[in-house]
Amino acid sequence: MTGRDPRHLAGILLMCVAPVFFASLDTTGKLLAAAGVDPLMTTFMRYAVNVALVTAFLNPVTRPGVARSRRLPLQIVRSLLLFGSTAFNFLALGSLQLAETVSIQFAAPLTVALLAGPLLGEWSSRARLAAVAAGFLGVLIIVRPEALAAKPAMLFSLGAMLCYAVYVIVTRKLAAYDSTATTVFFTGLGGLAVMSPLLPWIWSAPASPRVWAMLAAVGLFGTTGHWLLTLAHARAPASLLAPFIYTQILWSVLLGYLVFGDVPGLWTVVGTGVIVASGLALLAEDSLRRRRVRRG
Repeated sequence: MTGRDPRHLAGILLMCVAPVFFASLDTTGKLLAAAGVDPLMTTFMRYAVNVALVTAFLNPVTRPGVARSRRLPLQIVRSLLLFGSTAFNFLALGSLQLAETVSIQFAAPLTVALLAGPLLGEWSSRARLAAVAAGFLGVLIIVRPEALAAKPAMLFSLGAMLCYAVYVIVTRKLAAYDSTATTVFFTGLGGLAVMSPLLPWIWSAPASPRVWAMLAAVGLFGTTGHWLLTLAHARAPASLLAPFIYTQILWSVLLGYLVFGDVPGLWTVVGTGVIVASGLALLAEDSLRRRRVRRG
């Protein structure tokens, strides 16, 4: 049984730990914004540290052929989409609560389900489309006109979510052509390539060792979180792990309160509940469809 499989249990544990690092990444990014650090500089450090850590273990010397891609333009597009998602998210964190940004980001699976039809040929059933529609209603509850007028940075968060959704679709498409190692190798290179020429205009020496440490932590938290996700998916099926990523909302709310004193508003709580329920409904429908296929 799944519940007694040690590898599955290990995967679930890893999947529960990964969101702690993602929430810590957002918290650190928000602290850096409060300290006056340019969000683009934070984005650069996110990718500089990531590329340094990845290439230390995964490079053409340790893994011959890892830099050869059968779909190099698609790898570049994927890397740039993740960069866009990261940059938009850091821009949003300057004025939004952690709970607000992470709630909007969790609409990404709904967007993937909607775009998978025209982009991947994976058309959704009526039940899936209903769940997607309900999820976007949850987004509208959070990003309602008066909230958007008061916090236009929500547009950055929506941009981050859309970039990440297309990033997921491109990642799935690349799985048919390149190895996981090759895709991981290229992940941070696009962001670093975009940010490096801009460095003379955005760089300012960190004011203290604490700021230096936070800039390094941004890259470390992001890299570690994605590494844990990879380990989790190597031990348990995605359908089993997916619901546990929503624990990031709990960590974001907790860190937002402990570090910034933020308490999510009623509409954020309601909208988040609708988005999570819609995401879980998508997972349940997908699991049911897979069982039907296996039976016949």
